[in-house]
Amino acid sequence: MDLGTIVRQTGWMHRDNRAVQYEGRTLTWGEVLDRASRLANALSSRGVAPQERVAVLADNVYETVEINCACALGNTPIATLYTYYSIDTNIYLLGRIGARVLIVDPAHLAQVESRLAELPDLEVVLVLGDEGAPGLERYDDALAAASADVPEVLAKPEDVHIIRFSSGTTGKPKGIYYDVRGWLAYNSEWRWRTPQLTEHDVYLAAGSLAHLNVAYLWGMIAVGATIAPMGRFEPAEFGRLVEELGATYTAMVPTMIQKVLADDSAAARDYSSLRCLTYAGSPISPSTMRGAMEVFGPVLHQMYAQSEVAPLCMLMPWEHVLEGDEKQARRLRSAGRPSPNVVVTIVDDDGRPLPQGQVGEVAAWSPGAMSGIWGDEDASARRFLPDGSVLTRDMGYLDEDGYLFLADRKDDMIISGGYNIWPLELEDLLTQHPGVSAACVVGVPHEVWGETPLAAVVRAEGEDGRAVTEDELIAISRDRLGKVKRLSRVVFVDALPVSEAGKVQRSVLRAPYWEGRDQQIGGA
Repeated sequence: MDLGTIVRQTGWMHRDNRAVQYEGRTLTWGEVLDRASRLANALSSRGVAPQERVAVLADNVYETVEINCACALGNTPIATLYTYYSIDTNIYLLGRIGARVLIVDPAHLAQVESRLAELPDLEVVLVLGDEGAPGLERYDDALAAASADVPEVLAKPEDVHIIRFSSGTTGKPKGIYYDVRGWLAYNSEWRWRTPQLTEHDVYLAAGSLAHLNVAYLWGMIAVGATIAPMGRFEPAEFGRLVEELGATYTAMVPTMIQKVLADDSAAARDYSSLRCLTYAGSPISPSTMRGAMEVFGPVLHQMYAQSEVAPLCMLMPWEHVLEGDEKQARRLRSAGRPSPNVVVTIVDDDGRPLPQGQVGEVAAWSPGAMSGIWGDEDASARRFLPDGSVLTRDMGYLDEDGYLFLADRKDDMIISGGYNIWPLELEDLLTQHPGVSAACVVGVPHEVWGETPLAAVVRAEGEDGRAVTEDELIAISRDRLGKVKRLSRVVFVDALPVSEAGKVQRSVLRAPYWEGRDQQIGGA
């Protein structure tokens, strides 16, 4: 089985099923097969051969699903750029992977149009939308002129199917690629930890199908379900679409959930159709978790995954127990347990397994692991252990029941006076306070200890939020975690800086304290 065969089969067996619902426009799976075949044939007629890369620069659009299907039919790896990246970064990535094709949304064309001459490998540019662009070919014109014959290209298991890009938090983003075998396994693994998919499911892709929301894309394609991409996430529109479409699946980062809970019109909607709401990307506060369970019901699936390997672990709905015993309360702070075909180990700097309960780097063996990092064999080798496990760069430990508790990113560790301090431990403590809505801890310079923890805190609404003070939170951290790990300072902010992918940007909070070191914290 390959991904092109899945597209051909779904387009035949579920040809009359609603495939795509986007801003009032609808496609059936028969129509998706027709349009995807035309795109694959259009690229082939322009000299694009199997395994030549097709890059996409667009938000969630009407054509998103058919483009993914066309790349599967033509065996041309898809590489989806992030629209929130800079011009320089996207030009770098297009050149890095040697993209032969670029499919671009008019909203983002200006970002790269003047720089296309810098890309000698790029020969085909197709512009989405009705207007097109002078000198460039319209996507729909290319489809209209192409053959509708269904391609019979068969991909080999080791052929590259997709290139995903890392967040680039520690340097330039890297192209993380999966072969056909790995991407099929990646998508198959979800079925062990989420409700059984059927052709009657409706997947509301609230976020980018290039990022978190890609998790369920191929599962939905395989069963002939409906995919409803949101071009832009709006809390009120999210609630309306769940109700109107009878959405059964969705995926969000915690900041998106907070926005829904804060929107009166969205929170008042009927969410009873939902069977699975996956949240991932950053820790969730107890208040947000409680609010989500009250509004959405017992459908929360917390997922731990990353671009290099997924899924790793999941905390299931029945493990979201708010008023449970000590063990149940502790599990709420975990990342859940590994998926059935995934083995998670904790290793030291030399890759040797550590005892249960000891913090080290999280390594994961999974059939759905990346094949490697595009164009960088050395970087690929550094991310794999000899048994094929992927080093995640996350730190954590496993408890006696196999639940994974994350400490933090390896690069975010604070070293204060020779002691290792993990920001996530302090953040978890802070967000348990009723007066704290969100928190991010970073290391800032200290004249005695080298660096020390500082917390940026968003106050909760209401009396609890108004009453909380810096001295109180510092005292709590000292009493609960000891003098070594206590906070040295708390600053209250209106909101934490968040990337387009929903991740809190520690670097933005950290930068003012390290640039010129003009705000160094002193004193013993």
